[in-house]
Amino acid sequence: MSDSTAAAPLEEPHYEYQHAGHAEYGAGALVACDRLVRIYQAEGIEVQALQGLDLVVERGELTALVGASGSGKSTLVNILAGLDTPTAGSVRVDGHDLGSMSARQRLTYRRATVGFIWQQTARNLLPYLTAAQNVDLPMTLAGKGRRARRARTAELLEALGVAHCTRRRPDQMSGGEQQRVAIATAVANEPALLLADEPTGELDSVTADSVFAALKAANDELGVTVLVVTHDTAVSANVRRVIAIRDGRTSTETLRHDEGDGSSLGHAVEYAVLDRAGRLQLPREMTETLEMRDRVRLELEPDHIGVWPDQPGNGRTEAEPATHPEDEA
Repeated sequence: MSDSTAAAPLEEPHYEYQHAGHAEYGAGALVACDRLVRIYQAEGIEVQALQGLDLVVERGELTALVGASGSGKSTLVNILAGLDTPTAGSVRVDGHDLGSMSARQRLTYRRATVGFIWQQTARNLLPYLTAAQNVDLPMTLAGKGRRARRARTAELLEALGVAHCTRRRPDQMSGGEQQRVAIATAVANEPALLLADEPTGELDSVTADSVFAALKAANDELGVTVLVVTHDTAVSANVRRVIAIRDGRTSTETLRHDEGDGSSLGHAVEYAVLDRAGRLQLPREMTETLEMRDRVRLELEPDHIGVWPDQPGNGRTEAEPATHPEDEA
């Protein structure tokens, strides 16, 4: 299970939740999901969309969330957006306990703490308002003064490359322009967290690149933490942290580091996620390659845990000495 490919040293991930003994899971993080569960009931059938999911996102991160259809990623994003509530476990965003909010508190949370971008461009903007008016609206609802609103609107449209759309309505913009205006609208009230659900799903590759560049600008220049749900490999390959969800729990994380000149992200390392109960999900491509199923054999070594498929002839007798996986290959 070791990677023998030579690569530049990768700094180990360091998050508060990795240290035992903290009084509160994910203390100090922007997002902390602790054993999060969401169960739906439909026609007498119970569907467990989230099954004890643990997740921490630090302030300032630009993170991609990936997973197959039905994995639970959309349910997670809806809960973080204040559009749904957990069945069990806890979820905190910027100090807000989303599981204990009243309806009024949830509305205030959606207006001030979190911004949201849908995949369908038509859902993000009011069709009868111009770009400037769409960006202005959430600030008006928040009670900000006219002069401050005008300055903020101009700043955002310029920063996201759509100043030329100021007086255009959505039907006068391209899909990419609509999504970039949607980003400006979503961050108008300076939310701590921006959620984007497949923001490039309906766009061609060139237009998708411009939308991702706008998300990156929101992260770099405006300081908002961004969590992107995506199937777009071009997006997930250009963020430092990619979190994979499988069967309602986080399964793996892929971390990337800067190249030597700091100009781009280079070598990627994939980690299995060990939850607070000590469970982890091995990547399916690895288990299928080694025909692992039902159960596996574990061996504690001085610096790692060996994992072997439970197959005839693959075991060791008690008299045999312990060896490293590479010795047995």
